[in-house]
Amino acid sequence: MRDLALAPSTVAPLTGGLADSVFETARTRPTLPVLARRADPSSPVWEEVTAAQLRDQVTDLARGLVTAGIAPGHRVAVMARTRYEWTVLAYTLWAVGAEVVPIHPTSSREQVEWILRDSECVAVVVEDEQGVMTVGPMCATLPRLRHVWQLDAGALEQLVERGALIPPATVDSLRRIVLPDAPAVIAYTSGTTGRALGCVLSHRALASPCDTLLAGWGHTAAPPGEQASVLAFLPFSHVYGLMVQGLCVRGGILMGHEPELGEEALASALRTFRPTYLHAVPSVFEKVYKNFLRAAQQANRGTLFERAADTARDFAAALERQRLGRGPGPGLDLRLQHALYERTVYRGLRTALGGRVTRATSGGSPLSRELSLFYEGIGIPVHDGYGLTETGGGITMQPLGREKSGTVGKALPGTEIEVAQDGEILVRGPSLFQGYVGDEAATRAALRGGLLATGDIGKLDAEGYLTITGRKKDVIITSGGRSVAPAPLEQRLRTHPLVHQAVVVGDNRPCVGALIILDPEFLAHWRAATASQGDAPGREAREEHALREEIGRAVAAANSAVSRSESIRVFRVLPAPFDVAGGLLTPSMKPRRDAIVRHYAVEIDAMYRARSHSPRRDGPSDPTPDRNDRDDRDDSDNVFR
Repeated sequence: MRDLALAPSTVAPLTGGLADSVFETARTRPTLPVLARRADPSSPVWEEVTAAQLRDQVTDLARGLVTAGIAPGHRVAVMARTRYEWTVLAYTLWAVGAEVVPIHPTSSREQVEWILRDSECVAVVVEDEQGVMTVGPMCATLPRLRHVWQLDAGALEQLVERGALIPPATVDSLRRIVLPDAPAVIAYTSGTTGRALGCVLSHRALASPCDTLLAGWGHTAAPPGEQASVLAFLPFSHVYGLMVQGLCVRGGILMGHEPELGEEALASALRTFRPTYLHAVPSVFEKVYKNFLRAAQQANRGTLFERAADTARDFAAALERQRLGRGPGPGLDLRLQHALYERTVYRGLRTALGGRVTRATSGGSPLSRELSLFYEGIGIPVHDGYGLTETGGGITMQPLGREKSGTVGKALPGTEIEVAQDGEILVRGPSLFQGYVGDEAATRAALRGGLLATGDIGKLDAEGYLTITGRKKDVIITSGGRSVAPAPLEQRLRTHPLVHQAVVVGDNRPCVGALIILDPEFLAHWRAATASQGDAPGREAREEHALREEIGRAVAAANSAVSRSESIRVFRVLPAPFDVAGGLLTPSMKPRRDAIVRHYAVEIDAMYRARSHSPRRDGPSDPTPDRNDRDDRDDSDNVFR
């Protein structure tokens, strides 16, 4: 049966390459603002760039690349943050038939060298002197690498000057011979286990999900009569960031760039750019929620905020039941409460995000149902999406008017999703990659009869909505033979305001454990709010005991969703966050589990040894009999010192 809620308008087949959209928009709507940039990151003023101006910049830079010897089929790496030049570079390279190889700017030298060697890049564009220092020493060992261009040293301006004598017609000729199935991007997987693999993504694969989403859902990105706008801050080194860029350029959506992912920089950019649509990962939405809560508590309005948040979730859940035909919708009392909080709370929360955001999409990893309902309840529906590097971006979306929080929606038109007997998600569709660079065995293992074995596990409900429950390779097998999917536990742990990051461990261990990172801003606020009186040593001991009790409650809350044998029985609070630069997070902010387990092997061993040596005893906050949660808290003593 055809799902009309998921049926987009007719999508025209792609006839050329990705760069064609830049030239077509410039031809039909030359004055349309398509990009926005700031001369100074601290400035509230955004300078808009029209479609015609972008086309001219792409043409001029392309002429310089031709002079430098960049030809169709050449691969050029871009190792920079999400900045204006990244977009200009990408569409310039596609205009001359070259292939883009994205590299996250904080990648290690070993990772950079592997990608440059494996993809046989002829050039690499770095952002600053640090990038030159990373790439420079390896140039002698990479015979195909001929150019290292530095953005902050004026490399693009120099290329434009060099290409002044090349006629623009040369660029048009090169652009017109680019075919839809020609490779456009070599996107390397996150490398959470083993060496990263280069996914060959064609122009068609990258354009397909963008065009389908724009045709069916593009009108929801802004209020009627307004141009949609998106603040791009996700890394373009990840396929989600590339998809956001593609949606904007192909859809005539004004895109601003924010290279800094710090809380203050992102908040400033949102307030000044004022996007109408938000693309982010769950950690961003979690952080925003915790900031709302912290600000409310600091203003002595914590109780008001929590009541408003509960009302928002209840209101959104009632609306969901109504649109799915399972209930009458919010009752009179709930509508009155919601209207009250709209005036006193929700409006201010939306203002903090710029005041114009109407909808949002979360991707990269699962978003909790509770958080999705909260945002919908305050007037910003945030719906989870699903996709992989190998699928060129998103392959599911929520049906308009039949959205279901806690799921990633249904397969996009033209895409098929199956769930194998072991729970693995299988995908077929027009956006699938063409294979892994130089690794036919890995390609055959991933593509089975035209179906991509995603490595993710999930389930399809009776209505076709997909729920992601984790990764096959992440499933923990305890020494007792119990299989545990860590993602749901980690997701529930992160809902506690004090928990910033969490990784569940327990392979070949007697029980499930967790490594926990506290949110530094909320921890400082919590300490100030719970400061006790008395002498310094005694006061510190009481505060640390209270903190252990609070983290124990967060663990107990996470455990409430699973069976006793799957519950977290030991945990350790770590002093430093997992980050991309340290190699413990992927560019899409997913934990590199194997790397984390190796890095914290001593702490994990100590955590389990302490449990085995501790007497079993019940604490006053234990939610069930015969738990070791009190022992778990005692085991964490040293990490708070």
